[in-house]
Amino acid sequence: MRYGICNLGIVPIRLEPSDRSEMVTQVLYGDFFKVLEQRKKWSRIRIAFDKYEGWIDNKQYQEIEEDEYKEQNHSDLNLSNDLVQFVSDFNDNLYPIPIGCNLNGLSLLRHKFEGHVISGTKEKSQLIETAFLYLNSPYLWGGKTPFGIDCSGFTQMVYKLNGYKLKRDASEQASQGEALSFIEESEPGDLAFFDNDEGQIIHVGIIMEDNYIIHAHGKVRIDRLDHSGIYNIDKNVHTHKLRVIKKIV
Repeated sequence: MRYGICNLGIVPIRLEPSDRSEMVTQVLYGDFFKVLEQRKKWSRIRIAFDKYEGWIDNKQYQEIEEDEYKEQNHSDLNLSNDLVQFVSDFNDNLYPIPIGCNLNGLSLLRHKFEGHVISGTKEKSQLIETAFLYLNSPYLWGGKTPFGIDCSGFTQMVYKLNGYKLKRDASEQASQGEALSFIEESEPGDLAFFDNDEGQIIHVGIIMEDNYIIHAHGKVRIDRLDHSGIYNIDKNVHTHKLRVIKKIV
């Protein structure tokens, strides 16, 4: 088995081993993973944090040893807490990194970081404050940063920055936590999930106070939430049908 760590700021993970293939998620600087299959130009990986699988360009990661991977996998996360910051190598070359990058591998990569670091588990009330950091970020299928993010990438990163682990896709996240019967039982920071006409979970957002929700739809935005679903306050129409509310924390 081979192992790797992302040594660049934002790297696409694709459905198939091709630059033209759909981006299903991203690895950020410091994310580490198992290499399940390696070809000449591409490798199929399983990300340690959420066990998500996909294909990465071999030029966009650095191999590490098994013991280094295991050490990383059992360490508490230290994450970058600036929207944009830099790491530098010993030749003072700069590498831009977004918020939420894993800094535990700095020594492995021989890099330095002088920005703000966040670690440990935060109070549930902190989730909404973190969510506001992504407000108006453009929607991007598979994205996980303020420069482009999808609905479940948004919830995963907000929870990650507060010390909680969510799976990657909305349908996977919906399997976590405790289901609530009514909106009135929810608290700010709980997750609301929405389905399509076939009953498949296709969307997720973070519940706020006073029946509002923050979610990634076109951009990270705030809308009304009622028993039917999300009510778009700009278009005066329901855009998503409520399926279930989950308490994760």
